Amino acid sequence: MKIENIIKTEVELPLSRKVIVNLLYTEHWIMDKINLELKAHDISLQQFNVLRILNGQKGKPANLSTIQERMVSKMSNTTRLVDKLITKTYVERTTCPSNRRKVEITITKNGKEFLNKISPIMDAFENRTTAHLSEKELLHLNELLNKIRTTN
Repeated sequence: MKIENIIKTEVELPLSRKVIVNLLYTEHWIMDKINLELKAHDISLQQFNVLRILNGQKGKPANLSTIQERMVSKMSNTTRLVDKLITKTYVERTTCPSNRRKVEITITKNGKEFLNKISPIMDAFENRTTAHLSEKELLHLNELLNKIRTTN
């Protein structure tokens, strides 16, 4: 369906605006679908992202700034996200023995088990969402999105 039909405008949008509106609409559409998938597992996308980041550390602790710089959504309050994951026993926060001002965060065994359970669900969601695009189209779309971000 054309974006003009979705936003119910009869005015032909300038092409650059049409692309931006379509990107924003699609981002919100995808976020709604992701949140529905994750809600059943009592976790937000940002919390899931933190778990993936910590899991990718391969046992090495990360500090808050490392997590923040690797986050997909830079608007997230990393401290609050980590606190929620600590409450769920998915991550641990410790004080660095050599530098008491430095806080280290690691994923727990419980967090890894949860991630192992939820990752296939998210993989299936991603595959379903992009199933109607060929591999060539997916590669091209990624190239175009990367290109948009490098023009500013």
